[in-house]
Amino acid sequence: MCGIVGAVSTRNVVPMLIEGLSRLEYRGYDSSGIALVLNQANSPEFERVRVAGRVADLNAKTTNSTGQIGIAHTRWATHGAPNEANAHPHLGGNEIMVVHNGIIENFADIKNELIALGYTFTSETDTEVIAHLIAYQQTQTPTFLAAVQASIRQLHGAFAIGVLSLQNPTQVICARQGSPLVIGLGFQEFFFASDIAALLPLTQKMIYLEEGDIALLDYQKIQIWDNTGLAVIRQPRMLDVCADSAELGPYRHYMQKEIFEQPTAIANTINQALSQGFNPDQFGEQAQQILQQATAIRIIACGTSYHAGLVARYWIEAYTGMPVSVDIASEYRYSNGLEQRGTLIIAISQSGETADLLAAIRNAKERGEVKILALCNVAHSTLTREADLSILTQAGIEIGVASTKAFTTQLAALYVFAGCLAQARSSLSDEKLAELANWLPRLPAMISAALSQESEIEGWAQALSHHAHTLYLGRNTLFPIALEGALKLKEIAYIHAEGYAAGELKHGPLALVDENMPVIVCAANDALFEKLMSNLREVEARGGQIYLIAEPGCEAALPYVKSAIFLPLNTGPLAPIVFTIPLQLLAYHTAHRKGTDVDKPRNLAKSVTVE
Repeated sequence: MCGIVGAVSTRNVVPMLIEGLSRLEYRGYDSSGIALVLNQANSPEFERVRVAGRVADLNAKTTNSTGQIGIAHTRWATHGAPNEANAHPHLGGNEIMVVHNGIIENFADIKNELIALGYTFTSETDTEVIAHLIAYQQTQTPTFLAAVQASIRQLHGAFAIGVLSLQNPTQVICARQGSPLVIGLGFQEFFFASDIAALLPLTQKMIYLEEGDIALLDYQKIQIWDNTGLAVIRQPRMLDVCADSAELGPYRHYMQKEIFEQPTAIANTINQALSQGFNPDQFGEQAQQILQQATAIRIIACGTSYHAGLVARYWIEAYTGMPVSVDIASEYRYSNGLEQRGTLIIAISQSGETADLLAAIRNAKERGEVKILALCNVAHSTLTREADLSILTQAGIEIGVASTKAFTTQLAALYVFAGCLAQARSSLSDEKLAELANWLPRLPAMISAALSQESEIEGWAQALSHHAHTLYLGRNTLFPIALEGALKLKEIAYIHAEGYAAGELKHGPLALVDENMPVIVCAANDALFEKLMSNLREVEARGGQIYLIAEPGCEAALPYVKSAIFLPLNTGPLAPIVFTIPLQLLAYHTAHRKGTDVDKPRNLAKSVTVE
């Protein structure tokens, strides 16, 4: 959610820090700040600049600032209002400066202890507690490092921090516990950040800190200690990610850009399946055995990823006959009960750093003998490192807060997984497996065809932008897509929208239908179309305004709808992926017409790394 960037270099770090923060804006924030150590050789002092506003405002206030070591931050308010006093970095004891992501659960108790020791607080944040605590520990311990280590032992919660000390003006310390941090290696310079996107213009050589790691960076070297205090070596990795992939290019918004990147992103994601077929070995060396021995499937996810899991349940149950449950991570982790021995947990997260999901899979391991399969868009993320098997989507960097290409690549990967599971368990004939696999090469073209209907969707957006409420309906695999379409409209257009299984109309939602209620309906040309027709008649009879997205062959619905868009092709089992595209475009253009901040919707963040 918040963003951290730090740097130590022989050149001016201010432009690096500002550029890094600008690349983290997509994570959501309400204030920003930077701290530098000046006069390192003689009477060192801090320069701190903070703003309640955008990184552009911070940049304007630091045009004359220079320094060779510094930390910077974008804040998402959790403790205290979004104002300059609460913005990071925070000063402790006039000699420590701290930036912090996460939540300190016991900050109130520590704050009271520090007040009793004579420390004065100027903000409402839990972060200032860390700064004063480290300052106090510097009076009790022999080194800067020891002070940070002692302080971290007192903190409860999930956090990542960056720390400067006037007593050690050529060093910066960073540490993580439940919140991600990555270190970048340059030539005679080092960096750290909460997201690789911040560092891509500077280096592609990265070290991912492990849970509980503390790192000390200076002009010569990096030193790392694990959560036991033991010095360790973490091997750097070269990332195959282009800095330009985070650029907007000719598009108005990142969300628009990412919607149109989906044919390529999906093609890249399914590329291995196209060459190998439904071969379980593509998920890891143990995959064949794990899939064969699995007794049940449980999918755990949050938000949009949860909707992907709901779709996957239909595929997996249909192709394997295995029982599948789908849980919201924040609910699962606080539920009771043991896991059935041999359960395969599929954990879905775009970032691989979602706090509730990571806590849920750790909880699952405590409940029974389970295996974890991670479905993630970020290689080497915490989720993939803690999993037994991994499926990496190839969506590339996704900047827009509302997920688009990450969601459809998740769906594509889950379809491949369902086929591989069926292959491993011999639950389908070779002919049926070949039939399912033959749909995959057509998928990128199907997505492109759906994107070509953007102008028709814009007309719908014009009408929808004048309404305060909307219903979305679908059946079978298109029911979760109705949920996803409604979520997108809520997220970025700020229109109250609800997704329902069409068969649930009589059980409540029909009471909302009148001539002022737009109803978005997804209709596949399948065995359930006749059932869906009865739902359309119910809505039409009550004056509801039906906007139909359908496959060829569903023309019988036309007398009952206000407007219809027919996908150019029948989509078969891949319908949930293709039907997602017009719903994304509808949400995007509705939000654009309303003038909302499409890429950074209010109150939301891209990567939810706190509970």
